This record gives sequence, structure tokens and C-alpha cells, in this order.
Amino acid sequence: MEKISVEHYQEGQILLVDKPLKWSSFQAVNKLKYHLINKVGLPKKFKIGHAGTLDPLATGLLIVCTGKFTKIISEIQGQAKEYTGTFYIGATTPSYDLETEIDQTFPIEHITDDLVHETVGQFLGEIDQKPPIFSAIKMDGKRLYEHARAGETVEIASRKTTIHEFEITRIDLPEVDFRVVCSKGTYIRSLAFDFGKAMQSGSHLTVLRRTKIGDYSVEDAFSPENLDENIL
Repeated sequence: MEKISVEHYQEGQILLVDKPLKWSSFQAVNKLKYHLINKVGLPKKFKIGHAGTLDPLATGLLIVCTGKFTKIISEIQGQAKEYTGTFYIGATTPSYDLETEIDQTFPIEHITDDLVHETVGQFLGEIDQKPPIFSAIKMDGKRLYEHARAGETVEIASRKTTIHEFEITRIDLPEVDFRVVCSKGTYIRSLAFDFGKAMQSGSHLTVLRRTKIGDYSVEDAFSPENLDENIL
């Protein structure tokens, strides 16, 4: 990266971070903030924030804004997002991903390549989607994942979301790789669950990587694990 002055950071910068696996988005931003304060020399109260949380089990593009550019975070969050990843067909988990253990298994003998590709069509365009119970959405004053961990049953309303593109890139059952371009608010974990159900089976998400937000690409991002090399 080119050298960026303290003044430029305070005026406003957009930084593209490639979030590592098992890091929370908060950890990635905190590491960056610590570096900018202690190594670059920014004041402790400078503005910094990210445009769209990634789960710890996901990797990929996290957009971090500094200074006056924090005002456009909501604008960036509203842009279409691209993800790649893997569905595991034939089993579900309560969280729809690897955060929790498998709770049910289903047959996959009837699933063919043709069926997988045909099922994609059911999820293109505007769809109704229920967020996972293991999510940060608030209900009755608590996050949904707090209800889930307490063993409480809650009724989750479905939401409208849009799948702009949905491509299957590899089929090697029980694994199916995909690429999805979707609107803000789409849960790829829910897409995994619903995709398996649509094939009269089950499915959960085992790999997820965010590759793009609008015109911003993870190919131009840096890792927060080696900031000394990337942030000057």
C-alpha cells in the first residue's frame, strides 16, 4: 500500500481487509485501530467502523472506513455482495453452519447433478428467507442467538431478500460449491438450509468467503495479521 498520512486517515479512507478464519469482525477492526493509534500515530478517538459484519467462521472482504468516510458506511452496506463457499448436503445443524453439531441427517441418494442445478432456479430473484436462530437480530430485547443458547423457542418472521446470481461451481456430494451475488440482509446460512430442504434433504454451510461488496474486491484487500507490511 502507498503511504497514507495521519491527516488522510482522519479526513477519510476506505481500507479493504481480508478477515481471517475464526476472527470476529470486531477483532479485525480492533487490531487495525490499535495499529493506527500505536504505530501510525492517530489520536485515540479517531473515527473508524466497518461496513457489514462477517461471522467468525467466514473469511473475506471486510470494508473499514476511517474519519469522515464513516458517514458512508450505510451506503456501502446497501450494495450487492458476492460470496463463495460450500454446502454440505445430507445433514443440518441448529446454526445452519459449523458453529453447532449436526442434529439431523437426510438421504442424498436421490440427488443428481441435474437436481442440484434445477434447484438453483427456485432461489433466483426476490425470495422469502428466515434468518437463522443463531444470529444477532434482536427479538424481545435479546439477540436471537441468546434465545437459542438458552434453549428458548422463538417464531422468526421471514424477510424479503434478493438473489441476483446463484451459480454452482462444483458438485462432489455431499459437498456442493457455489457463488452467490445477493442483496443486503441475505443469510447464506439460511440459503444453505433452504437449498437442502428444496431437494428433499438437508444442508448446512461449511465454508463461506465474501469476495465482493459492490465494486470492492477481496483481491485488493490486506490481512490484519501482518499490518506492519500493509499499513504505513
